[in-house]
Amino acid sequence: MSINANLGDIFNESERPQFHFTPQANWMNDPNGLVYYQGEYHLFYQYHPGGIVWGPMHWGHAVSSDLVHWTHLSIALYPDEQGDAWSGSAVVDANNTSGIFPGGSGLAALYTGAHTVPQHQCLAYSSDRGRTWTKYKYNPVIANPGVSDFRDPKVFWYASEQRWVMVVAGGQVRFYSSPDLKNWRLESQLDDHTECPDLFPLAIDGDPNKQKWVLSLGGRFYYVGSFDGHIFSKESDLLTTDYGSDFYAAQSWSDIPASDGRCIWIGWMADLSYAHVTPATSWRGTISIPRSLELKMTPQGLRLVQMPIRELEQLRSEHVHLDRSELTPGANLLADMRSDTLDIVVSFQPGSGREFGFKLRAGGEEQTLVGYDTRTSRLFVDRAQSGRSDFNNRFAARHEASLLLKNNMLTLRILLDRTSIEVFANDGEVVISDLIFPNVSSQGIELYTSGGETILHSLDLYHMSSAWKR
Repeated sequence: MSINANLGDIFNESERPQFHFTPQANWMNDPNGLVYYQGEYHLFYQYHPGGIVWGPMHWGHAVSSDLVHWTHLSIALYPDEQGDAWSGSAVVDANNTSGIFPGGSGLAALYTGAHTVPQHQCLAYSSDRGRTWTKYKYNPVIANPGVSDFRDPKVFWYASEQRWVMVVAGGQVRFYSSPDLKNWRLESQLDDHTECPDLFPLAIDGDPNKQKWVLSLGGRFYYVGSFDGHIFSKESDLLTTDYGSDFYAAQSWSDIPASDGRCIWIGWMADLSYAHVTPATSWRGTISIPRSLELKMTPQGLRLVQMPIRELEQLRSEHVHLDRSELTPGANLLADMRSDTLDIVVSFQPGSGREFGFKLRAGGEEQTLVGYDTRTSRLFVDRAQSGRSDFNNRFAARHEASLLLKNNMLTLRILLDRTSIEVFANDGEVVISDLIFPNVSSQGIELYTSGGETILHSLDLYHMSSAWKR
């Protein structure tokens, strides 16, 4: 059942993101059960229907045909005698390995039952495109092995051995296998302690004959390595996924058609230290924009790169283009522009300036800096003056990452959506994602340089339309 009543009013709230997914009301955290099935992308998420703070966890549910426009559906999973419905994943059982879908296929969700019971893994299934769900009567399918943290199962089909693989974390990372989604065997484990794991293969530099596996740990960090269906072998140091504060619990979509070929994921835009106290009205929680993932060889080694999905470009509206220009201190080529929803594609060539970039959501004493420091070769988002920060003493911070220029050029893709900024540098080699809470009237935009001139090589700036207005 759809519950999209009065979306035009609900999603036109002054601080509501316009092209990021948010719940209609109440609390939302981790994305769950991301799966593509019969023309629909499913997004489930941790949901508390009883308020705007964390509570008994349910699985909220929405579907989309393009990962941009979403239809909110009824709650999919409720708490029961196995505990609350904590995080997990969903897959298409295309060949009825489970025996649950005779004569066809269906959706299976593996999730953690917890809170009122020790954390264990449960199974639910749907034969009607995810509209209704049945809990497996013999849950749990994996009992708690005697540890306090044992949650967030990520499941996928390992084709070369014709069986399912599950990665469970919460504490140590454990790898299981199953022929039927119901009976699971422990294969191996890693001593890394984390939650919300993901594991997927990616081609190196787009070459399908060269492939490595990425093990994501909580969406904040990852390893590159090899996986043989039993053991994951690390082949890199622990690497950073996103240098901002607000990208967590990332999950990738299962069963995207091979004809598409992309690996796409999203994360919860929050930091656990302040997620429960960010400014809120009738809802709390934002999901990042969907990102397409690749694995590229860089001078530092193999790195995961992320870029916004191409489907977002359909929301672009008014367009401003600037050709090569010289930026000088105190001048602003965008002085007449105002917006709180932007898609910016820009490239700079450093000159004598010490620092350059953008001041976004500027007004009065408020501004959020997206800039590059030429002395330290570091990209940063500075929200020291971004707006409200009194709810947490860690919020008004500067987040930065080392970034070497390519051919003496810095290229940025910046997505601004009212209360969030996502920055993708040098085709996604470095990403910084941060929430901001400026005054509604702070909508100024400034191109700046300090300490000397900077060359603006090119700029395409698009205002973004709302994804909630059809």
